[in-house]
Amino acid sequence: MIKLCVVTGNRAEYGLLKPVMDCVGQDPDFKLQVIATGSHLDTRYEQGEDIEKSGINIDEKIEMNLASDTSLGICKSMGLEMISLSEAYQRLKPDMVLLLGDRYEIFTAASAALICNIPIAHIHGGEITRGSYDDSMRHAISKMSYLHFTSTKEYRNRVIQLGEAPDRVHWVGALGIENMKTIKRLTRQELEEKLKISLVPPIALVTFHPATLDHDSAPAQFQPLEEALLHFPDLFVVFTKSNTDTGGNQINGRIGAYVSRNPEKSAVFPSLGVQNYLSLMNCCQVVIGNSSSGIIEAPFLKVPSVNIGSRQAGRITPSSVISCGSSVSDIVAAVQKALTFDRHKEEAPNPYEGQETSKQIVSIIKESFEKGIHLEKNFYDVEWRL
Repeated sequence: MIKLCVVTGNRAEYGLLKPVMDCVGQDPDFKLQVIATGSHLDTRYEQGEDIEKSGINIDEKIEMNLASDTSLGICKSMGLEMISLSEAYQRLKPDMVLLLGDRYEIFTAASAALICNIPIAHIHGGEITRGSYDDSMRHAISKMSYLHFTSTKEYRNRVIQLGEAPDRVHWVGALGIENMKTIKRLTRQELEEKLKISLVPPIALVTFHPATLDHDSAPAQFQPLEEALLHFPDLFVVFTKSNTDTGGNQINGRIGAYVSRNPEKSAVFPSLGVQNYLSLMNCCQVVIGNSSSGIIEAPFLKVPSVNIGSRQAGRITPSSVISCGSSVSDIVAAVQKALTFDRHKEEAPNPYEGQETSKQIVSIIKESFEKGIHLEKNFYDVEWRL
């Protein structure tokens, strides 16, 4: 039996991993192990019970001190996580660790697994987000990993360019697209009852995270968006809180103040959960911010999205994504353009769409154990033309 350990550190990541975890749990050849850390255990984000409520057992809970979102505070949190994760790995003795993404919680989980000689399977490698330090951590995680599952063919090529053997790099599509296909979406009326708000169109779903490589402070990054939203008095704005990156708490404070000043035209939720989030996205007229969901999931629903600033710079963007600068005028112009977008026009195929992504991931992991895991890695040299 293969003991596959999934480490998850936040709401978005867990929502993507859930179908893979379900496939693993239903396969008699696997034993699913789950380690929850990061904002899952932070009461400010109200995520702590999300996993267990969905029927998944948590084997280990790794506390991180996320009270400080300064660079120093995050580094200390990573140190605490490293100590506790190494102990958890020793107790659970997993055969493989499955990780998704690029955040510092996942970078730490990969680092600990590497030192403990546990092979790593990594989802969503090869992507570029030039505006955040997540970009470097993602590539570092790829180099520490044994198996790779990419969301597009181009990203597969990029992981191979990093020196990873092609036979261990698999294009499977994005798990977010699989969720769009399989999760039942609520109607606007059902959402109103569940969220206890009145959703009167036009509706904007806004998620804004710090661009951690930007020279401006997190509040300074968010301020133009605040001002731009005021140019659309008819727009009902639903915010989801920022993540725990450097400056995230400051942005959340600004969001709270905005909603307090505009209680009739806005609302904020620490975490909506996957079904509510995707359902709300389907009901809204525009997605605004700098989250990857505006680039991957929103286009599948043909909902236009405004991608602000540098945080997601470098990602493959479908035609319904309107990228803009960070000034008030840039954001206003982009939102105006998005609000005139025709959702019924024909779109090019979504580059992130795969087939049975979760089943492919589980099947490939099983096949790798049947062939035998050998942690020694050669560097695969790509032929270059000078």
